[in-house]
Amino acid sequence: MLKAMLGEAWHAMHCNRMRTALTMLGMVIGVGSVVLMMAIGQGAQYAVAQTISTMGSNLYVIIAGSTQAAGARSGGGFGFTLRVADAEAIAELDDITYVAPVHQGTQQLVYGAKNWSSVVVGTTPAYLDARSWSVASGYVFGDSDLRSATRVALIGKTVIENLFEPGEDPLGKTIRVRQTPFIVIGTLGAKGQNLDGRDQDDTIIVPLSTAQRKVFGVPFAGSIRSIIVQASSAEAMPSVEKSVTALLRQRHRLREGAEDDFYIRNLAAAADSAAETTRVMSLLLGAIASVSLLVGGIGIMNIMLVSVTERTREIGIRMAIGARQRDILTQFLLEAVMISIAGCLIGLILGIGGALLTNAITDMVIVISGGSVIVAFAVAAGVGVFFGFYPARKAAALDPIEALRYQ
Repeated sequence: MLKAMLGEAWHAMHCNRMRTALTMLGMVIGVGSVVLMMAIGQGAQYAVAQTISTMGSNLYVIIAGSTQAAGARSGGGFGFTLRVADAEAIAELDDITYVAPVHQGTQQLVYGAKNWSSVVVGTTPAYLDARSWSVASGYVFGDSDLRSATRVALIGKTVIENLFEPGEDPLGKTIRVRQTPFIVIGTLGAKGQNLDGRDQDDTIIVPLSTAQRKVFGVPFAGSIRSIIVQASSAEAMPSVEKSVTALLRQRHRLREGAEDDFYIRNLAAAADSAAETTRVMSLLLGAIASVSLLVGGIGIMNIMLVSVTERTREIGIRMAIGARQRDILTQFLLEAVMISIAGCLIGLILGIGGALLTNAITDMVIVISGGSVIVAFAVAAGVGVFFGFYPARKAAALDPIEALRYQ
């Protein structure tokens, strides 16, 4: 019976090819739009997730407080309220994985006839562990380099591209930072941009003591600009923030009610906020594209109502020779579902093709997941059932005598 009904549905669609094609057009556009928009949205989510992963997980950045001179107040990070001893004390707290004191700034690098302005980061080896930053070649400086303020450096991909010739191995080469020579002992793995859009590979990492004594200079022994703190887990981050705040206030002898002379920034919260924004954008794009599915469903219902009117005598003859109401209902419902699914298949092909073309033209990250394809297909079939049910029910409810008399 079902096979015969499918054959009848196909015959009805074939006899009105132009009308069937125009009816499917709404579903084609709707499904294609949903697949394309979801691919773009999921691609944006993937790109943000990749950026977040380069920052490291469960991180806090403690920044030195502001300074005031001659009535002018500078922003956070320009004061010298943090010390290396503060970082060492924080490392003794519970639920702390890595702690890295940092003293950084922008300096001009020179190699041969080339020069490049880059961010120089003075820190300890724990900085690379906290940031999950790999070393592509060479090795990392150790504690002996920190104690003796050795002039060695790790350089990022962007620095290599702008200081050295293509294919030239930077290991063992000597570059100058503020006229101070540094030997390149390692190259950093590529990181890409961070959430602020800054190129993380445009970086040179040197021992903290070397940066303090020979690159930047500090007004007080052990002064640093910031401290990187990695909590042992995401669940431990709130307690870590409270304990770090209490410890630093105690060490800096701040009275109750006095403002902190440091700032604590939760990088995990910023990353979660960016990820949530992209998720909302993805859902919004999908919702906007879904409007096309609604329009396509209304088109199916309209055409099916016309079909019921045109085939009223046929319905009367079927009922007169023994067809039941559910047979008529199933017949017209199958026609609506077949139109919907056919339009869905064409829409899927066009949507995937459009996503691949967008990726090829714009280099935008596109993610086509099986889940989005299944959802689009299921929604299209559901739209066919939903909007095809009323015309099918109307056809099944016709009075056989009146239907036979219909001209």
